[in-house]
Amino acid sequence: MRLASTHAAVQRIWTVHLRPQTGGPALACPRCAHSPVLPAASARSAALTHLARHARADALPGHLRTCQCRTRGCHWHPRHRGCAGPVLLALTCDRSGRAWRLADACAACAAAMSHTAVVPPTLLGPGPARPVPGPSRSARSAPPFGPAEQQRVREMLTYLATALPRFASPAARLLALQCALRADRQGQVRLPHGFLRGMRLHGRAELWLELEHPGWLHRPSRRCSPVQAQLLDAAALHQAPGRTARIRAAQWALHPTPLTVPPALPSALRLAALVLAAHSTAGAGGGELETLTRQCGQPPQQLEDLLDQLVRARLVTAWHHHHDSDETRWKLPAHSPPNRATPQR
Repeated sequence: MRLASTHAAVQRIWTVHLRPQTGGPALACPRCAHSPVLPAASARSAALTHLARHARADALPGHLRTCQCRTRGCHWHPRHRGCAGPVLLALTCDRSGRAWRLADACAACAAAMSHTAVVPPTLLGPGPARPVPGPSRSARSAPPFGPAEQQRVREMLTYLATALPRFASPAARLLALQCALRADRQGQVRLPHGFLRGMRLHGRAELWLELEHPGWLHRPSRRCSPVQAQLLDAAALHQAPGRTARIRAAQWALHPTPLTVPPALPSALRLAALVLAAHSTAGAGGGELETLTRQCGQPPQQLEDLLDQLVRARLVTAWHHHHDSDETRWKLPAHSPPNRATPQR
């Protein structure tokens, strides 16, 4: 992390405001002269898209990026032990959802900010990665799942925790994750009916409406086979690496090693198990409670109930919340056996 330099620090803070007015909210950006009027349903997505465009246009080498929170006197969060960790892109919104800020911040400051999520760099890359001709035999025979797929799923869960509305259901979040990872370069998604049946999401029209209402995607037709949709989130359109690697991550999300998640489990439990798997290594895992609740789309009390249910389903051996650090830790069985029974509530 670079906190001081003999060179002048480059400011990397972008903000937008959604100002209510007749005809729809207006998007106001201090760096742009115009303030377009937006449909209310797509205003949130437009704000995130606008910020992502600025971040891509103002790209800066990693060694020149500094913690903007520190340069502002660290008034974006309560006092903590000080700057630490790599410089990340932190996306913050106020409680009303009308003001959004995207800024470089060190890992410690980003973790201390409320209503904030870290934007993975794969979502702000210059564009889809081009395939390299002539892959080696070892690359072609490499196992499809591993830490790389786990990391991509974790990054996408982090992004969706902010990009989707707070009221988005666990089932809608699982669907959004698959759409984001399986979209092609134009943001088009095609999901066969059999695939949706395997996820226990077939015929759930209300889930698509949950993603259409905030302007995150659009379905041109309700009667297509396979089901087709168009992503409207620009940040999700410019992902790296390429689609093949992202599809492998989407497959890992369906069978998140080291947890074996039965598809018969309720969507809330499947999403919670996926989040835990994304934050687990070597039979154990952990994460800040606020991060886990945002990614699961659940309040803390409900998340604790879900963790208890995962213990009863033998997907998790034990879990504990450390109040001093606000971190939740858990242990996984040595071998997570498939469990077809749905835990009793």
